[in-house]
Amino acid sequence: MSARKLAVQLLNRTEQEQSYSNLLLDSALSQSQLDERDKRLCASLYYGVIERRITLDAVLSHYSKQPLRKLDSTVWNILRLGIYQLLYCDQIPSRAAVNESVKLTRSCRKASASGFVNAVLRGFLRDDCKIPYPKDPKAAMAVEYAVPQWLLEKLVNAYGMDTTKAFLADALQPAPRFIRQNPAACTCAELEQALGDAIRPTNLTGAYELHAGDIRKLPEFRKGWFYVQDLSSQICALALGAASGETVLDLCAAPGGKTCTIAAGMEQTGCVHAFDLAEHRVKLIQDNVKRLGLRNVQAAQGDATRFQEAYAGADCVLCDVPCSGIGVLRHKPEVKEKSPEALAELPALQLAILENGARYVKAGGILQYSTCTILKEENEGVAEAFLQAHPEFEPVPVYPALGGVLEQPMATILPEMFGSDGFFVAKFRKKG
Repeated sequence: MSARKLAVQLLNRTEQEQSYSNLLLDSALSQSQLDERDKRLCASLYYGVIERRITLDAVLSHYSKQPLRKLDSTVWNILRLGIYQLLYCDQIPSRAAVNESVKLTRSCRKASASGFVNAVLRGFLRDDCKIPYPKDPKAAMAVEYAVPQWLLEKLVNAYGMDTTKAFLADALQPAPRFIRQNPAACTCAELEQALGDAIRPTNLTGAYELHAGDIRKLPEFRKGWFYVQDLSSQICALALGAASGETVLDLCAAPGGKTCTIAAGMEQTGCVHAFDLAEHRVKLIQDNVKRLGLRNVQAAQGDATRFQEAYAGADCVLCDVPCSGIGVLRHKPEVKEKSPEALAELPALQLAILENGARYVKAGGILQYSTCTILKEENEGVAEAFLQAHPEFEPVPVYPALGGVLEQPMATILPEMFGSDGFFVAKFRKKG
């Protein structure tokens, strides 16, 4: 199977199964017989089409004589793949992009569409591959940054035009890979010596940007010397401030990155109780904990909206709740195509989890709320509603040691600040 054919199959599955792109791609490539070069091509084309789908469809709407909604899904994705190569893949000759797309119609058993695919792509090529932008400025911006107009409007209203453009431009760039050193297995000096030029220190102690291929092949990864975790997620876990010997609850923990950062900072003492609603995701936490050699974590299935009396009296509770995921567009670009109606249901669930989490916190303890979105109704809206209903909690600075927005009790982290994903953290102390 060719890299392009696998990319088309994955695009079809992403739409049919509503699955996360990174999980589908990792699974497919691990089972594939493609060489490393073709795996990289497949990943690049697959992610590229998902990231730019709105832009690509704007082009296709202009050049296709058939309404896009009437196209066969495989043919539609072959066309998207072809337009993407013509627009964004300078290393692929235009003729090859067209010819390979026509070949795909045959290998994907859609040979009857070969002439149509050829005509659409060559028509775009004859017009020097110029994107047909709408006349309305915001509609044109939505096409340029490949984002739904409803989401664009929401971001502009919340953050202004310049910040929104910077955020959306960042979302179309390759995401840096950040890792965290595991103090239970090595020192920072040992990790730096072992990985050498493959890592670059950040301003956050123990955090590095990693430049490597398949990390699973690195001996240091297999030995549990580090784990992959975005900087914003690391900041969230460290901000909780869990101390040695304390009891911590992580109510929505899978796959376990924050759990591991919290537990590692407690020097193998105390206990982090990590829960997730799905049993199979609990195993992800357990696998990470085992590889890192952390002895102070207990992972179990649990519903974050339901109170379990046995865990009352915790020193710290982290509610990293399910959210729209708009802050992690560069990792999961498909989340921007969720319906606004579905997202409107999230704040009620988020508040329910936060209110349940509050029941576990002892007097003087910390309750922390976080999301990987930057939409204010899921962030400040939920946090403020909670404070209004719970005067027994007071807001406290998120992570004053890092300064800036983190000196506030509610902090929106944007990529321009640390190079991290978009994130939100709010921190509260129970009076007593």
